[in-house]
Amino acid sequence: MSRALRRYITVMALLLAALLAAIAYVVVAGYIARMMHPTHYAGLVSECAAEFGVPRSVIFAVIKTESSFRVDAVSPDGATGLMQLMPDTFDWLQSKSGESYTVDALCDPAVNIRYGTMLLAMLYGEFGRWDTVYAAYNAGLNRVRLWLSDPDISQDGTLTDIPYPETDSYVKKVETAAAEYRRLYDIE
Repeated sequence: MSRALRRYITVMALLLAALLAAIAYVVVAGYIARMMHPTHYAGLVSECAAEFGVPRSVIFAVIKTESSFRVDAVSPDGATGLMQLMPDTFDWLQSKSGESYTVDALCDPAVNIRYGTMLLAMLYGEFGRWDTVYAAYNAGLNRVRLWLSDPDISQDGTLTDIPYPETDSYVKKVETAAAEYRRLYDIE
């Protein structure tokens, strides 16, 4: 075998190895990204998305950000379940739906996702912007109404300077997660 042929084979082998390594990296990176952005409860999420007109990417992003898909999650303030609903908010939502559950039902994924999605839909109906919805989901509806009326915090119905660092960070996390769900799963 000639020296030129051996060199050619070596170069081709190195190129093939580099190509295979790049493919492996993409596959592994995609696998890790999907592991970090699971779609547990996809059937429930799809049902609630259809019922309330909330994008699945938004529901998954809120669940990921709120509880990391832990059905038994309870915050120090008492927010419970996958979508971390406060008992008072849950009671208020039930008064709107005409249904009646005990607070223990917040640990039921079907109930928690349904009522969390209902809240997201109601907030979107009021604010019409997902970033504002996320702020209200975290800081509360009335607090965001006050912020929107303050020209130091908002302009033209858009929050420009969220005064709570926790809420500002929360909005960014949910926006990032929703974008990642759309990218990874090609969902709305």
